[in-house]
Amino acid sequence: MQKIKNIIFDYGNVIFEINFKNAQFALEQLGISNVAGFFDHKSHNNIFDDFETGTLTPNQFRDGIRKEAGDNLISDEQIDAAWNSLLIGVPPGIHELLLRVKEKYRTFLLSNNNEIHYLWIMDYLKREFKMESIDHLFEKAYFSQQMYLRKPNVEIFEQVIRENNLVPAETLFIDDSPQHIEGAKKAGLNALLMTAHPQHLENFLQENHII
Repeated sequence: MQKIKNIIFDYGNVIFEINFKNAQFALEQLGISNVAGFFDHKSHNNIFDDFETGTLTPNQFRDGIRKEAGDNLISDEQIDAAWNSLLIGVPPGIHELLLRVKEKYRTFLLSNNNEIHYLWIMDYLKREFKMESIDHLFEKAYFSQQMYLRKPNVEIFEQVIRENNLVPAETLFIDDSPQHIEGAKKAGLNALLMTAHPQHLENFLQENHII
């Protein structure tokens, strides 16, 4: 890792713990059958991709969930609660770790996200950490719904590279999804698959000689 000068972090299950099974169970409770095929870590219905790229508004997303469940009486609040159930939180010490890494590298965040999750996360960070944003943790944070692109599309990586004048060979991308790792490699980035729980991010970085 001696040549690495820049690090692009994923958010979910790298920094912020998420649990897909929570959302699967909650969506099933709303009446969605074959929930594993509808929403999973590695594959899911197009409604989620469209929401993450800003193609769908929150209300359109909610209507899509109602249609899939076959129940127009499900409330917005029920859908938001089910969808947000996968969001767990940031383990202790991770924000401090990111600030330490930022002292050594140019650091960025690149997250597939959506408006409902984003608002919940910002509220959570304010409640739990008295943080108004995560801007101070990185040189710049990128969210898919604001870029109208999502990982693993090579274009999203190329945009981050271009806007920040990054040299791909000097840039490392860390993500927990194999398909996103492949997208990063197509953009010429070095990439590491995060296989540890977010609470072990520091050990993961040490084991890979990043810190």
